[in-house]
Amino acid sequence: MQSLSRFEPVWLMLVVAGALNWAMIALFDTNVLTELFGTGTFTDVVYTAIGLAGVMLVPMIMGHMHLGDHGRAAHTH
Repeated sequence: MQSLSRFEPVWLMLVVAGALNWAMIALFDTNVLTELFGTGTFTDVVYTAIGLAGVMLVPMIMGHMHLGDHGRAAHTH
């Protein structure tokens, strides 16, 4: 699991890039990814990487929200 945490900055960067792209779509009706890469397979790969990055950050978010600690807290007494 330690090796996954090394990639957290990469996952976070991809998620932020995806969020900024959605903000640009909503505010200015401009999709930056398709402007940069067109509508081909590479853009689909970028979108897939952004989606995977969001999934990979779920354990980190759960850890920060202490959602995975319910079972451990009961056994520490």
